[in-house]
Amino acid sequence: MSHTHLVVSISGHGFGHVAQTAPVLNLLHQRMPQLRITVRSAVTAEHLRSRIHAPFSHLQSSGDIGMVMSSALDVRAEESCAAYRAFHTQWDERVATEATLLRELGADWVFSNVGYLPLAGAQRAGIPNAALCSLNWADIYRHYCCPSAGSGRSADEMIAAQIHECYASTDAFLRATPGMSMTSLPNLIPIAPIAAIGTNRRTKLNDHLKLSGNEKLVLISLGGIASRLPIERWPRIAGVRWLVQKSWQANHPDAIALESMPMSFSDLLASSDALICKPGYGSFVEAACSGVPVLYVNRADWPESPALIAWLQQNGLCREIARSALEQGTIPKALEELLSASKPEPVVPTGAQQVAEWLAEKMDR
Repeated sequence: MSHTHLVVSISGHGFGHVAQTAPVLNLLHQRMPQLRITVRSAVTAEHLRSRIHAPFSHLQSSGDIGMVMSSALDVRAEESCAAYRAFHTQWDERVATEATLLRELGADWVFSNVGYLPLAGAQRAGIPNAALCSLNWADIYRHYCCPSAGSGRSADEMIAAQIHECYASTDAFLRATPGMSMTSLPNLIPIAPIAAIGTNRRTKLNDHLKLSGNEKLVLISLGGIASRLPIERWPRIAGVRWLVQKSWQANHPDAIALESMPMSFSDLLASSDALICKPGYGSFVEAACSGVPVLYVNRADWPESPALIAWLQQNGLCREIARSALEQGTIPKALEELLSASKPEPVVPTGAQQVAEWLAEKMDR
């Protein structure tokens, strides 16, 4: 007896796409244990398996360009636009190849966050398909590459239209909250916040690190884009320890490699006193759902940022800091104000259940 085969595409542009998709797949597996899942992504299998607990096969693949980044905060707009132009050269042939690949995989359904080539291929092959994300690459592309849109005839505007058509032609675009408005998509279905909430294991962390009950643990995470803060230049703050990526090789007496901790990233976040990050879906929503205060440095030119920041200001506890302050570590006052402020009730995320139920109902037909 053959089982339904769900082919999932997850963008490698940061870890937020995984953070949105993994809870859905975990719930789908509970509801449909015989469901066969293939994940196509440029994200490493190690990171995918740390988040996706359902059994799946992994295929290295890039269903979108994302944006070319020089750091977690900086977009290389010109290089990104050039990459899109190359990606859309012979677009029809590329879509046909994708359709053939999906047929060969035996895909019964295609689910994308939020690569548009797999959606286009599924549509060409007559395979049901849906998108999930808080953003879409058509709007991001227009922002950076079509600053003077108007005639609809330029090569860049034609590319934007091709990307938009991929999303507009899905069975549904499930837009996670918080997210961009996407009012131009006729198939938009708003979805509640999605988050995997960790367990607060602070007592174990204190024992492991030999911390007193008064010391503060601050997690620093810039998402899945390769980037690094010069934390070795930061002044020491009495009673504060920093959890940072091992790859930073941070030469600071109060820095701790988060990978050396005996628990998952989600549990580390839930056990921390504060999070320092950029505006990103996974960081903001998981912090708000874990009741963890956030210090963030804005990405003023990123089109998704206003929606994420407005939501966190309304639903969580946060303070903005200047990029220069983050780079120099001049954050004691902002951190003290954040830690001493009263916390709102944590957000309860129900979006993953909504999406899993929607998909299960469609695939059961």
